[in-house]
Amino acid sequence: MSKLDLRKIYKFHPLEPAPSPSDLPVGGDLYYECTECNEIVISVPRIKTACACGNLSGQGGKLEVRDTAKVKVVRGKLK
Repeated sequence: MSKLDLRKIYKFHPLEPAPSPSDLPVGGDLYYECTECNEIVISVPRIKTACACGNLSGQGGKLEVRDTAKVKVVRGKLK
């Protein structure tokens, strides 16, 4: 499972305006930050990945979000 700290590679900025928790966008440069454990996971994971608390998990291009109220959408750019 991927446990890479993406903050070492990318700078993250909140998506403005903030999307509705019921309609989270996906894309190659969009990431989800779990507000429970503060880990960041890509919105379209190709390899198996999950945040520490398990709110975000997925693989094969699909991400499961258990509690959308605990997710902040951010855009990542290489440092």
